[in-house]
Order: sequence, then C-alpha cells, then structure tokens
Amino acid sequence: MKALLGKKVGMTQIFDASGNVVPVTVIEAGPCVVTQIKQPDRDGYLAVQLGFGAAKKPGKSLVGHSKKAGTTPKYMKEIRLPALPEGEAALKVGTKLEASIFEVGDKVQVSGTSKGKGFAGTIKRHNFHTGPKTHGSHNYRAPGSIGSGYPQHVFKGMKMAGQMGHSQVTTKNLTVALVDPKLGVIGLRGAVPGPRKGLVVVRGL
Repeated sequence: MKALLGKKVGMTQIFDASGNVVPVTVIEAGPCVVTQIKQPDRDGYLAVQLGFGAAKKPGKSLVGHSKKAGTTPKYMKEIRLPALPEGEAALKVGTKLEASIFEVGDKVQVSGTSKGKGFAGTIKRHNFHTGPKTHGSHNYRAPGSIGSGYPQHVFKGMKMAGQMGHSQVTTKNLTVALVDPKLGVIGLRGAVPGPRKGLVVVRGL
C-alpha cells in the first residue's frame, strides 16, 4: 500500500541526471503508524487508518484509541482500499510506514486543504469580467443578473460571491522526483495544494 500522511514543507529545485532544473515540492512524508484497519464484514468497507505527527489537544477518545494501537495521539486519516494488496495481507495495527515505500518515478496523487481566501467577490472567485469603467457606469464589479422573473428564485450552484478556498483539493499525476529515507522526505515535481505545514495525503496511482 503506497499511501502516507505528510506535511508540506515548501518548494525548491533540484537537478536531474541530465542537469535540468526540476521544481519540486518537499513533503515530510511519515513515519505513519497503522492505528486501525476497517473490515467490510464489521465496518461495511475496507480502509486503513494512519496516524501522523502529534495531535495538539487530544481528547480522551483519541488518547484511548491511540493507546490501543500502542502509539501516542496523532493526526489520523483513513485511506479507502478496494482490497488489500497481495503480499500485504499481514498489514496490521502498529505497522510503521515510511517515505522509503515510494521510489523516484512513481506517479502519485496528493490531497490537501487549499489556502483560505475568505469572502471574495465574483471577479476574484469565478474570474468574472469587470464592467465598463467609463460613461458613468455603476456596474464595475457587480455580478450582473442571477436569474429571470420566473421561477422567481436563484438556482443552486449559481456563481456568486462567497467563501473562497479552504476546501479539499486533489492534484493527480505528480511524479516523485526525490526520496530521502534518512530525512523522511519526498520531493514531488509540481505544486501541491495547501499552505506550508499543511497536512496532505500522498497516494500512489
């Protein structure tokens, strides 16, 4: 199972074997601990729960749950699986997963929470055009019409002003360009969603 929780460190650049500059996002990937395995006959689906880092203010339920797994309270995420991969059926609670499970050249997808931009208008949020700046126009940054007289209500999904960012974003087909097991980091070619120190999930494709 090629999946890890990690923390986005930032971006840098490295040189490949041909001497070309490669922009990479450095991720502190793992070590992760398997804290629970969800079974279809008991839980209704198959998933592996991973723990990473250290929880800041763990509640009593999290402390007890972590104690059963023989670890300290951590940030936890579930990785849904269609089936346990061959040769890894022995994956059990307490197993540690590190950055070395990835190799240079692997294709991965990364999920994280994008940067929150707060309340934003339609021009910034949905790339609307501005109105004319001349001839006394008062419709410079207004959204324009949002519906007709009938059916006298605004349809769901209408592009309007509102909360921008701070949503789950998944970037696919990123290439692993660097793996350093000693430092516990991997480098992905391209951009990864979220701010620095943001929690991300890296999964192999």
